[in-house]
Amino acid sequence: MERPFLVYTTFPDAETALAVGEALVRARLAACVNVIPGMRSVYAWKGAVEQGSEVVAIVKSREGLAEAVSAELKARHPYETPILLHLAVAGADPDTAAWILAETGTPG
Repeated sequence: MERPFLVYTTFPDAETALAVGEALVRARLAACVNVIPGMRSVYAWKGAVEQGSEVVAIVKSREGLAEAVSAELKARHPYETPILLHLAVAGADPDTAAWILAETGTPG
């Protein structure tokens, strides 16, 4: 059975993250996108150390959709270089895994 996988990404605000998340779910590329507001980031960018407010988004999908999820995130993301980290899932509750697999991929 195909395994679930997660994508960790960040957005400038919750509205953008929710809009992109909804597009992923409607396209059946994700079963769910968790949007976690209130994050502060310190990061290196173009030779400078920056700080800013961001929102974390965790995309729940399946391994076979990894490339499609990344492509859709890049196409919709407002950042010049969005952070897209694929997180392998070592294990999952069988009911959770079945739900993710049922809600992603080909409709029906």
